[in-house]
This record gives sequence, C-alpha cells and structure tokens, in this order.
Amino acid sequence: MKLLELYAKMKRDIGYIEKELERSIDADHAVLRETSLHLLKAGGKRLRPVFVLLGGKFGQYDLERIKHVAVPLELIHMASLVHDDVIDDAQLRRGQLTVRSKWDNRIAMYTGDYIFAKALTIVTKLNNPAIHQIMSKAIMEMTIGEMEQIRFFYNSRQKVRDYLLRIKRKTALLIAVSCQLGAIAANAPERTARQLYSFGYYVGMAFQIRDDLLDLCGTEKEIGKPPGSDIKQGNMTLPVIYALQEDKLRPQLLKELEMIRERDGQTDVSAFLDLIRGSAGLRRAEELANRYIDKAIHALDELPDIQAKKDLTAIAHFVGNRSY
Repeated sequence: MKLLELYAKMKRDIGYIEKELERSIDADHAVLRETSLHLLKAGGKRLRPVFVLLGGKFGQYDLERIKHVAVPLELIHMASLVHDDVIDDAQLRRGQLTVRSKWDNRIAMYTGDYIFAKALTIVTKLNNPAIHQIMSKAIMEMTIGEMEQIRFFYNSRQKVRDYLLRIKRKTALLIAVSCQLGAIAANAPERTARQLYSFGYYVGMAFQIRDDLLDLCGTEKEIGKPPGSDIKQGNMTLPVIYALQEDKLRPQLLKELEMIRERDGQTDVSAFLDLIRGSAGLRRAEELANRYIDKAIHALDELPDIQAKKDLTAIAHFVGNRSY
C-alpha cells in the first residue's frame, strides 16, 4: 500500500485533525495567527498524528479523546521546525519561505514559543499524568538533541554513536511517543504501548537517516530546499561521518569542510557533495536505515493482527524507501 492510499483511507480522521490544528493555533494576536497559519499551510506529511491515530486503534478508539494527543504532538513538531529554521538561517521549508525569512528571527522565535505553549495547553484536557510526563520529557530530550547538534557543528572527529544519540533525541523520540501515546490515550494494554514505542523509535531513526541522505542526493524540488543544506549549516550527518572514515577521501573532505566553515556556509558545496556521493558513506547509511526498518517491523510481531498493524508496516516501508 502506498502512503497516499493509506491517507485516503484515513481521510476523514486526518481531515478532522487538520481542522483541529488550524483551530488550535488561532490567536487573538494578528501576527501570531498569521505566522502560525503560514507554517501550517506549508503542509507536511502529518506522520505524527497518523501514528497517534493508528496507535489508538489498538485500544478503545475515540477520536475526540485521541485528538488531544495527535494535535499537540504535531504542534510540538511544528514549533521545533520554526526554531530550527532560525538556528539554521534557513530560507525555505517545504518549498515555502520560512517564518524567519518572511518575517524575522524574533517573530519566528516567539511563534515557536506560542505553538509550544498551545500544545501543552491542549494535552492538559486529558486527565492522565503519564501522558503529560511522557510528552514533557520528549520536548526536553528534543531540546538537548538540538543543543548537541550545535555543539557538534563542523566536528569531523565525532563518532557514529554521537550522531545516533543526537537523532534519537531530535527525531526518533517524538515519533516513538506518537505511537505510544495514541495507544495510552485509547487505554490500550501497557505492553502494547511499549511495543508501539519501539516501532516508532526504529522508524524515527530510519526517517532521519533517510532525511539526511536526501539532503545529499535529492533535488531541490524533491526536498523543498537546496541540496547540501545540512553541511552548509555545519551539520555532520551519518553519510559524511562514514565517508570521513575512508582514508583516501578524508584529506579532501577535511579541506572542503574547512573551506565551507571559513565561509560560514556561504559557498558552493558541489565539490563536497561529489566526494560524498562517490564514497561508501551513502551505501552504509542506507544499510543502517534499512536495518532500523527491519527492527521496526519486527517490533510489531506480537501485536494483534488488525488493519492498523498492516498500515504501520506500510508506513515503515514508505519511510525506508522515501524520496521526499
């Protein structure tokens, strides 16, 4: 099953969540309303709400209850993107001008703060401290992941382990808790929620690795931003770390990296990209992403054989092979 087919099947519930997202960020302040809606209208895969909805299928599925998890998790993701774009000085997001580009950095930061606050307000409508604790911890870990990414900018000595811990915090945890909290909100068995968390974690790790591969190999039309954006910002991703382990390539890569760093990313990175594309780094990163997808599917083995299990498997395959 293709992702679009799955979304079409869930169209009613996804559409409802989309309307709730728009309603949730309505603000009395005109600028905050405009900036928040600008980001929302730029689109996105809405993977986190979909994971929440599918996780809820393993319990007592009640959209009116589950929305209080699905909407906040997507808002947290959106807020983090606004802040990311300020840190990265990004001009485009999903092919559209970023909030900081269309307005300025100060407005973008306050927009992100506002969206974060709205997320926390909505989830309090569920009288379940465990949900609040899990979500709050995920936000905290995301923040640490972002700080770690900054700390490792242009660091050619970092290890694969450093990268994996960083993307676990930055990306995988929010996807993992999306699957988990959908189940918890639907009063599914605790073991089921744990298994769904494991599935989401492995899918999230693969998702970020694929994202990093696309930044090096995709086109601007496919990824909605110029290829090589990560390295221009100093972000050393898995294929680059692997490529730096190759003795023949390392001196050339270090030379290109130093040039990019000295010019603060304001330079042509095509030579650097050619070196990475000619290395074994891409293949090794793709192999690791595929191993994570295999682990994700295996994590579903003991779950009930309902349609949601098949749908989660289909999403895992999409993540493993996505080109956008």
